[in-house]
Amino acid sequence: MTREFDKYTGHEIDLLWNGHTHTEFCKHGDGAGAPLENYLEQAIASGFKKYSVTEHPPLPKGWLNDPVKMCQLAMPEDQLENYFLRVQKLKRYYHDRLTILSGLELDYLYGKESFTNNMIDSYSHWLDDAIVSVHFLPGRDGMYCIDWSPEDLQSNLLNYYGTMDNLVEHYYEHIEMAIQFAATLPFNHVRIGHMTLIDKFRRVLPEYDAEKCQVYLKRMLVLLKETGVGVDVNSAGLRVHTCGDFYIPEWFFHQCIQNGIEGVFGSDAHKPADVKSGWSWYKSAIDNYNKK
Repeated sequence: MTREFDKYTGHEIDLLWNGHTHTEFCKHGDGAGAPLENYLEQAIASGFKKYSVTEHPPLPKGWLNDPVKMCQLAMPEDQLENYFLRVQKLKRYYHDRLTILSGLELDYLYGKESFTNNMIDSYSHWLDDAIVSVHFLPGRDGMYCIDWSPEDLQSNLLNYYGTMDNLVEHYYEHIEMAIQFAATLPFNHVRIGHMTLIDKFRRVLPEYDAEKCQVYLKRMLVLLKETGVGVDVNSAGLRVHTCGDFYIPEWFFHQCIQNGIEGVFGSDAHKPADVKSGWSWYKSAIDNYNKK
């Protein structure tokens, strides 16, 4: 496998790994329903050598007040075993063409961390990889999704926290807790998903203090280095017209490389055509770092 190393730390960067992808078990996104084989064939055609399948697992019963969102944001509990069996079957089928990691995009479940730990214990024999993401924050009467829609975020979270600055501060507090939680998990390459997902609707929501945000991110760098948790260099924001950027600033990615924090490309593909989406930005960001 082709490898590349940054010139300062010797940190090994795997340029042929897509570490964040989805499947037909995901019921949201514009590609819902496309079979996993289509994603894997696209990965092979795109030149990937390693590919993490990281589907959204079940959520605790009653986690959200809205049953429609519950159904679309996570697979039902009775499908989780079928998901793992399907990935295992395709791992065997593609073993000589693509190294497939059987993983999950775990939600950081504030106050319900034991739910995730119990699930990992139950399926540890099938789990190779994991991402920990923050998709939910507490609101007035329960937990709410931060990336469902601008209107939903405005109504259920922004109005509750009062200002974007307060909302962003609480988001990064949960990112900090997610890093600490991720550090307890039994995976070699556990990483935090789409670090700046709170920016998904930034073009249509009130502005926040960008300098404060940099302070939060620099604090996360220290914690990532201390814990050994990596980051998902996530390209999905490029495909969202209200964001238009990676869910990780280039300067932050460069700091990760310099500090030996693993940064794994993740297209966050919800349809096969997006398997390599954003790859050129990722490669360019590494090239820019190596030119310094």
